Amino acid sequence: MNDNPFYTVRKRKSTIWMTLCLAATVFGLAWLVMILATLLWNGVAGLKPSVFLQSTPPPGSQGGGLANAIVGSVMMTFIGVAIGAPIGLLAGTYMAEYGRYQKLTTIIRFINDILLSAPSIIIGLFVYTTVVVPMGGFSGLAGALALAVIVIPVVVRTTEDMLLLVPNPIREAASALGFPRSHVIRHISYRAARTGLVTGILLAVARVSGETAPLLFTALSNQFWSVDLTKTVANLPVTINNFINSADGNWKQLAWTGALLITSAVLGLSIAARSIGGKGSKS
Repeated sequence: MNDNPFYTVRKRKSTIWMTLCLAATVFGLAWLVMILATLLWNGVAGLKPSVFLQSTPPPGSQGGGLANAIVGSVMMTFIGVAIGAPIGLLAGTYMAEYGRYQKLTTIIRFINDILLSAPSIIIGLFVYTTVVVPMGGFSGLAGALALAVIVIPVVVRTTEDMLLLVPNPIREAASALGFPRSHVIRHISYRAARTGLVTGILLAVARVSGETAPLLFTALSNQFWSVDLTKTVANLPVTINNFINSADGNWKQLAWTGALLITSAVLGLSIAARSIGGKGSKS
């Protein structure tokens, strides 16, 4: 047994801090468990086939579903990712492969960090000013553009980080064989970082799936079936926001069910991203 007084003091401090860390972890996990339990308790009760087959009902009626909101959310998320992911991928590629030591890369990285931490409502206001006002009304296209702006910084950060992890000797070996830089990036760097790039895109999808604030200023919502992106399009986040604040019991139940669907989708994407990332790190 060590009777050194300094060792005793350090051990006592370590025990105190470990206890505090454990207590903080339990405190945070307890709230998470309570939130998920409440969501499951209220959401599962309304989970039925009509939720996926019927559109949102008018106030005061019974039944109905969230089919139009689900389709609208999927459309805008798909378009937003289809626009934002390639831009983020190209920007991250430039920062990691072409301009790694340039001043412009430092500026881009600084702006990207600001976008990552910027409240999504600010992005919604920006798209409202630049797209909704000139177009003369809310639209699904404006909502998709707002989601694309949120996707870009996530993909930029993950793309740059993943490409920087690719060892330089691999690039040098390919260049020594006479391959041009573009060929090295496409067939060497991208292939080596493929798992991380896919993980970044999945995380971006999870990030925008439940965004409400940007859609309130861009796509808004409606209670009808519509796939016309030049007009307001129903979507799950705004529908949940509208229904949960209503006094209608049926609307509240649909709101809880919609929240459960979004949470399940985000959780599934997050698990898939971490699973893919874990396999990539092992390989």
